[in-house]
Amino acid sequence: MRLKINGKERQYPEPISLEELLQQLGIERQGLVVELNREILPLERLAEIELKDNDALELIQFVGGG
Repeated sequence: MRLKINGKERQYPEPISLEELLQQLGIERQGLVVELNREILPLERLAEIELKDNDALELIQFVGGG
């Protein structure tokens, strides 16, 4: 299955949930915004979303500091 993550194509086995993908990438939920196929998703829905071939994801993580 091909996924486009932040503009870069990657291959993953099927099936994979969005939650599993984030775990594999080592991305924490805190300060995270997830856009799937141009739709911003609520974080509480991540575990229920199964990704499909050619899905496009934008993962944006906000980092505080000064």
